Amino acid sequence: MNIVTFPFGRLSDGTEVTAARMENARGASVTVIGYGAAIQSIRVPDRDGNLVEVALGFDTASEYETGRGHLGAVIGRVANRLGGARFSLNGETFRLVKNNGENHIHGGTRGFDKFNWALSVENGAVVCERLSPDGEEGYPGNLRTRITYALSEDNALRIVYDADTDADTVVNFTNHSYFNLNGGGDALRHRVQIFAERFCENDEAGLPTGLLLNVAGTPFDFRAPKAAGADIGAEHEQLRRGNGYDHNYCLMGRRAAICVGDRSGIVMTVETDLPGMQFYSANGLRVQAGHGGAMMGPRQALCFETQLWPNGLRCYGFPSPVLRKEQHLHSETVYAFSVE
Repeated sequence: MNIVTFPFGRLSDGTEVTAARMENARGASVTVIGYGAAIQSIRVPDRDGNLVEVALGFDTASEYETGRGHLGAVIGRVANRLGGARFSLNGETFRLVKNNGENHIHGGTRGFDKFNWALSVENGAVVCERLSPDGEEGYPGNLRTRITYALSEDNALRIVYDADTDADTVVNFTNHSYFNLNGGGDALRHRVQIFAERFCENDEAGLPTGLLLNVAGTPFDFRAPKAAGADIGAEHEQLRRGNGYDHNYCLMGRRAAICVGDRSGIVMTVETDLPGMQFYSANGLRVQAGHGGAMMGPRQALCFETQLWPNGLRCYGFPSPVLRKEQHLHSETVYAFSVE
């Protein structure tokens, strides 16, 4: 594995952002930047052996600072939505910013994606670390987080999340990469399979209500592979509320999803030890220039965001996002690439 680090530009306050590119013997590469601990690029071979850029991203640090969509970034402390922008823990109520209507989303006004992490290379992997101080965005406890990215020789990208806190807090990390396995254009013809029989019902604001719905007989059934957009225009209240897919699937095991680029033949398999995955058809992705000036916009990529089920503190029976002082958080997600 060859890993090189290089300057990626400066932020508006003059802070320099560092990047690291991992490249294996097959020529596949993953580039990570310190800002947002974000995956800036993933290049893997298609069925003809040509390298294809399969992750949306920007080419400069300033674009990440001003761009929209959290492209490739680590989301924290709590990914997705948190109802009422508040939670109770150990008898104390913590109030967070309301940045999604009446709710809190993706860590707040300045979530983990808007900080420049310390980036280093260790044991053939890229490591991003930062300390989130007690009270940041309203969350309790000093939370020390370490994200490790490792690319294998068989084109699998492993993301490892580790965190410790000095006070009880809540944590639900994810990575917000947008994938287009053709390298561009409409992603709705990508073939998708999701290994889940249930998904979370959302209210009008996209917040899980606590009710789990069966996928059988609905446009949300991806148990057998089908085009991502095959049923996206169907009459269904949940599709209307999300303007497409933007829902947490309740996974049945480590294998979360398989996605296949309809033109490239690139296959991406998602595996995780987490219980949920937000499948998002990029319905609200802002029209903006990305890699090489190419324009990107709604439904030109798909997100497979592994996570705890959202709004877990307010929904009975959902996996708890509480991280206790004496606990260590460790989680792994793998995006493995091959061809058919």
